[in-house]
Amino acid sequence: MFPMSETPPTVISVNIASGGIPKLPVEIGRVTVDGLAGDAHDHDKHNSPIQAISLFDLADLDDLRDEGFDVGPGALGENLTVRGLDIEALRPGDRLSLSGGLELEYTKVRKPCFVLDAIDPELKKVIVGRCGGYAKVITPGEVRAGDTINVEHGTAQRV
Repeated sequence: MFPMSETPPTVISVNIASGGIPKLPVEIGRVTVDGLAGDAHDHDKHNSPIQAISLFDLADLDDLRDEGFDVGPGALGENLTVRGLDIEALRPGDRLSLSGGLELEYTKVRKPCFVLDAIDPELKKVIVGRCGGYAKVITPGEVRAGDTINVEHGTAQRV
């Protein structure tokens, strides 16, 4: 939950690609347990139900741009670019209920991949600790920019 005086976390961009990066924005994403329709990966290691949806926060993209990297929504291969979610504070088991009906469960931290070298060879090093995360699909549905996100923390122990 979020305090009533604050704006809820929000989807800024829904991004897909036929493989690799960048992923490009679409108006509506249709989501199944396998991920976003029309989205694919160049490497089989990314094809997993526990990594069906990748998330990245706009604030981290803004910081990376300020540091000189040419990045925007979808550039790092994320499916959902979000604002105000604080992905690094999420723990496996946390539920993300989107206003359009889609429900996700956060599964794990995303680790930097060599594919980021296409943007800048230094990016893999500086992005550690702010690389976003993955989620599995609990309730399939549609997602679009503007959907709000309600977070329900699971039972995983918090530090």
